[in-house]
Amino acid sequence: MLRRLAPLTVLLAVALSGCGSDDAKQSGDAGDAVTTASTTTTAGCRKVAAPSPKRVQRLSKPTTRLSAPTTVTLTTNCGRITIRLAVARAPKTTSSFASLARRGFYDNLTFHRVVPGFVVQGGDPLGTGLGGSGYKVVERPPASTVYTRRVVAMAKAANEAAGTSGSQFFIVTAENAELPADYALVGRVVGSYSAVAKIEATPTAAGDRPTEPLVIERATVTSG
Repeated sequence: MLRRLAPLTVLLAVALSGCGSDDAKQSGDAGDAVTTASTTTTAGCRKVAAPSPKRVQRLSKPTTRLSAPTTVTLTTNCGRITIRLAVARAPKTTSSFASLARRGFYDNLTFHRVVPGFVVQGGDPLGTGLGGSGYKVVERPPASTVYTRRVVAMAKAANEAAGTSGSQFFIVTAENAELPADYALVGRVVGSYSAVAKIEATPTAAGDRPTEPLVIERATVTSG
Protein backbone atom coordinates (compact mmCIF):
# COMPACT_ATOMS: atom_id res chain seq x y z
CA MET A 1 0.00 0.00 0.00
CA LEU A 2 2.72 2.48 0.86
CA ARG A 3 4.07 2.33 -2.67
CA ARG A 4 0.84 4.00 -3.78
CA LEU A 5 1.56 7.15 -1.81
CA ALA A 6 3.14 10.26 -3.32
CA PRO A 7 6.75 10.71 -2.10
CA LEU A 8 6.15 14.10 -0.48
CA THR A 9 2.67 13.67 0.96
CA VAL A 10 1.88 10.43 2.75
CA LEU A 11 -1.66 9.67 3.89
CA LEU A 12 -3.24 7.69 6.65
CA ALA A 13 -6.43 7.37 8.65
CA VAL A 14 -7.51 5.81 11.89
CA ALA A 15 -10.50 3.59 12.44
CA LEU A 16 -12.74 4.45 15.37
CA SER A 17 -13.69 1.28 17.19
CA GLY A 18 -17.42 0.76 17.58
CA CYS A 19 -18.33 3.67 15.29
CA GLY A 20 -20.94 1.92 13.22
CA SER A 21 -20.90 -0.19 10.11
CA ASP A 22 -20.09 0.82 6.57
CA ASP A 23 -23.20 2.03 4.80
CA ALA A 24 -21.63 2.88 1.49
CA LYS A 25 -24.70 1.44 -0.24
CA GLN A 26 -26.97 4.09 1.22
CA SER A 27 -28.69 6.39 -1.23
CA GLY A 28 -30.73 9.55 -1.04
CA ASP A 29 -28.14 11.90 0.48
CA ALA A 30 -29.94 15.18 1.03
CA GLY A 31 -26.75 17.00 0.12
CA ASP A 32 -26.35 15.39 -3.29
CA ALA A 33 -27.08 17.81 -6.08
CA VAL A 34 -30.08 17.11 -8.29
CA THR A 35 -28.57 17.25 -11.75
CA THR A 36 -29.06 16.12 -15.31
CA ALA A 37 -26.71 14.22 -17.60
CA SER A 38 -25.65 17.42 -19.32
CA THR A 39 -24.46 19.02 -16.06
CA THR A 40 -22.75 16.09 -14.38
CA THR A 41 -19.28 14.60 -14.61
CA THR A 42 -18.59 11.00 -15.56
CA ALA A 43 -18.72 10.08 -11.86
CA GLY A 44 -22.05 11.84 -11.31
CA CYS A 45 -20.70 15.00 -9.66
CA ARG A 46 -22.00 18.43 -10.62
CA LYS A 47 -19.75 20.05 -13.19
CA VAL A 48 -17.93 23.10 -11.79
CA ALA A 49 -14.96 25.23 -12.73
CA ALA A 50 -11.63 24.50 -11.09
CA PRO A 51 -10.89 27.09 -8.37
CA SER A 52 -7.74 29.17 -8.58
CA PRO A 53 -4.93 28.22 -6.16
CA LYS A 54 -4.88 30.29 -3.00
CA ARG A 55 -1.81 32.22 -1.94
CA VAL A 56 0.66 30.62 0.45
CA GLN A 57 -0.95 30.44 3.89
CA ARG A 58 0.66 31.69 7.11
CA LEU A 59 -2.07 31.13 9.66
CA SER A 60 -1.58 31.09 13.42
CA LYS A 61 -2.06 27.86 15.34
CA PRO A 62 -5.36 27.72 17.28
CA THR A 63 -5.03 28.03 21.05
CA THR A 64 -8.44 26.72 22.14
CA ARG A 65 -9.71 23.13 22.26
CA LEU A 66 -13.08 21.71 21.35
CA SER A 67 -15.20 20.92 24.40
CA ALA A 68 -18.33 19.40 22.82
CA PRO A 69 -19.14 16.78 20.19
CA THR A 70 -18.43 18.39 16.82
CA THR A 71 -19.04 17.62 13.17
CA VAL A 72 -17.62 19.26 10.06
CA THR A 73 -19.72 19.12 6.90
CA LEU A 74 -17.96 19.50 3.55
CA THR A 75 -20.35 20.66 0.83
CA THR A 76 -18.79 19.50 -2.43
CA ASN A 77 -19.86 19.37 -6.05
CA CYS A 78 -20.32 15.63 -5.47
CA GLY A 79 -22.58 16.03 -2.43
CA ARG A 80 -22.16 16.48 1.30
CA ILE A 81 -19.59 14.71 3.46
CA THR A 82 -20.22 14.83 7.20
CA ILE A 83 -17.26 14.10 9.45
CA ARG A 84 -17.75 13.35 13.14
CA LEU A 85 -14.58 14.61 14.81
CA ALA A 86 -12.70 12.38 17.27
CA VAL A 87 -12.59 15.16 19.86
CA ALA A 88 -11.67 12.98 22.85
CA ARG A 89 -9.07 10.85 21.06
CA ALA A 90 -7.39 13.65 19.11
CA PRO A 91 -8.04 16.99 20.84
CA LYS A 92 -5.22 18.95 19.19
CA THR A 93 -5.81 17.67 15.67
CA THR A 94 -9.59 18.04 15.74
CA SER A 95 -9.37 21.55 17.21
CA SER A 96 -7.04 22.56 14.39
CA PHE A 97 -9.27 20.98 11.72
CA ALA A 98 -12.38 22.70 13.08
CA SER A 99 -10.55 26.02 13.38
CA LEU A 100 -9.47 25.87 9.74
CA ALA A 101 -13.04 25.06 8.70
CA ARG A 102 -14.46 27.96 10.74
CA ARG A 103 -11.94 30.36 9.20
CA GLY A 104 -13.06 29.39 5.69
CA PHE A 105 -9.72 27.80 4.91
CA TYR A 106 -11.23 24.76 3.20
CA ASP A 107 -13.75 26.74 1.14
CA ASN A 108 -13.02 26.45 -2.61
CA LEU A 109 -10.22 23.94 -2.17
CA THR A 110 -10.14 20.62 -4.01
CA PHE A 111 -9.63 16.91 -3.66
CA HIS A 112 -6.39 16.88 -5.60
CA ARG A 113 -5.56 13.17 -5.28
CA VAL A 114 -7.75 10.11 -5.84
CA VAL A 115 -6.49 6.54 -5.46
CA PRO A 116 -9.43 4.14 -5.96
CA GLY A 117 -9.63 1.45 -3.33
CA PHE A 118 -7.29 3.37 -1.05
CA VAL A 119 -7.86 7.08 -0.23
CA VAL A 120 -9.05 10.44 -1.53
CA GLN A 121 -7.05 13.48 -0.41
CA GLY A 122 -7.77 17.21 -0.20
CA GLY A 123 -7.27 20.37 1.81
CA ASP A 124 -4.29 21.85 -0.06
CA PRO A 125 -4.65 25.59 -0.84
CA LEU A 126 -2.22 25.20 -3.76
CA GLY A 127 -3.98 22.15 -5.18
CA THR A 128 -0.65 20.42 -5.81
CA GLY A 129 -0.12 18.37 -2.65
CA LEU A 130 2.60 20.75 -1.45
CA GLY A 131 0.57 23.45 0.32
CA GLY A 132 -0.63 23.81 3.88
CA SER A 133 -1.88 26.05 6.65
CA GLY A 134 1.46 27.61 7.62
CA TYR A 135 1.62 25.81 10.97
CA LYS A 136 2.00 22.24 12.22
CA VAL A 137 0.28 20.22 14.94
CA VAL A 138 1.80 17.00 16.29
CA GLU A 139 -0.46 14.37 17.88
CA ARG A 140 0.53 10.76 17.28
CA PRO A 141 -2.38 8.31 17.25
CA PRO A 142 -2.37 5.15 19.37
CA ALA A 143 -0.30 2.24 18.06
CA SER A 144 -3.50 0.20 17.84
CA THR A 145 -4.97 2.54 15.22
CA VAL A 146 -6.42 0.84 12.15
CA TYR A 147 -7.21 2.79 8.98
CA THR A 148 -10.49 1.54 7.53
CA ARG A 149 -13.17 2.86 5.19
CA ARG A 150 -14.70 6.20 6.28
CA VAL A 151 -11.81 7.11 8.58
CA VAL A 152 -10.48 10.65 8.11
CA ALA A 153 -6.91 11.56 9.03
CA MET A 154 -4.26 14.14 8.25
CA ALA A 155 -1.58 13.82 5.58
CA LYS A 156 2.08 14.57 6.24
CA ALA A 157 5.43 14.56 4.48
CA ALA A 158 7.45 11.37 4.69
CA ASN A 159 10.22 13.09 6.66
CA GLU A 160 7.90 14.53 9.33
CA ALA A 161 7.32 12.99 12.74
CA ALA A 162 4.38 10.64 13.23
CA GLY A 163 1.19 12.54 13.97
CA THR A 164 2.31 15.76 12.27
CA SER A 165 -0.39 17.64 10.39
CA GLY A 166 -1.11 20.90 8.62
CA SER A 167 -4.25 21.23 6.51
CA GLN A 168 -4.22 18.30 4.09
CA PHE A 169 -6.46 15.38 5.00
CA PHE A 170 -7.61 12.15 3.46
CA ILE A 171 -10.59 9.82 3.63
CA VAL A 172 -9.94 6.09 3.54
CA THR A 173 -11.94 4.24 0.89
CA ALA A 174 -10.30 0.82 1.34
CA GLU A 175 -11.78 -1.73 3.71
CA ASN A 176 -8.41 -1.59 5.43
CA ALA A 177 -5.65 0.62 4.04
CA GLU A 178 -3.07 -1.42 6.00
CA LEU A 179 -1.10 1.68 6.96
CA PRO A 180 1.03 2.18 10.07
CA ALA A 181 -0.33 4.31 12.89
CA ASP A 182 1.68 7.39 11.98
CA TYR A 183 -1.01 9.86 10.92
CA ALA A 184 -3.12 12.16 13.03
CA LEU A 185 -6.74 11.21 13.50
CA VAL A 186 -9.52 13.59 12.47
CA GLY A 187 -12.60 11.42 12.77
CA ARG A 188 -14.99 9.43 10.64
CA VAL A 189 -17.47 10.03 7.82
CA VAL A 190 -20.98 9.47 9.13
CA GLY A 191 -24.28 9.23 7.29
CA SER A 192 -24.30 9.02 3.52
CA TYR A 193 -21.10 7.86 1.80
CA SER A 194 -22.32 8.68 -1.71
CA ALA A 195 -20.24 11.85 -2.16
CA VAL A 196 -17.04 10.02 -1.22
CA ALA A 197 -17.95 7.20 -3.62
CA LYS A 198 -18.43 9.69 -6.45
CA ILE A 199 -15.09 11.35 -5.71
CA GLU A 200 -13.40 7.96 -5.70
CA ALA A 201 -15.05 7.08 -9.04
CA THR A 202 -13.69 10.17 -10.80
CA PRO A 203 -11.13 9.30 -13.51
CA THR A 204 -7.52 10.24 -12.80
CA ALA A 205 -4.42 11.11 -14.78
CA ALA A 206 -0.72 11.02 -13.88
CA GLY A 207 0.05 11.48 -10.20
CA ASP A 208 -3.45 10.32 -9.16
CA ARG A 209 -4.83 13.74 -10.12
CA PRO A 210 -8.56 13.76 -10.97
CA THR A 211 -9.37 14.77 -14.53
CA GLU A 212 -12.40 16.78 -13.41
CA PRO A 213 -12.60 19.38 -10.60
CA LEU A 214 -13.60 17.96 -7.20
CA VAL A 215 -14.32 21.06 -5.15
CA ILE A 216 -15.01 21.65 -1.47
CA GLU A 217 -17.39 24.56 -1.91
CA ARG A 218 -17.93 25.17 1.79
CA ALA A 219 -16.99 23.66 5.16
CA THR A 220 -19.28 24.22 8.13
CA VAL A 221 -18.80 23.31 11.80
CA THR A 222 -21.60 22.15 14.09
CA SER A 223 -21.11 21.68 17.84
CA GLY A 224 -23.24 19.92 20.41
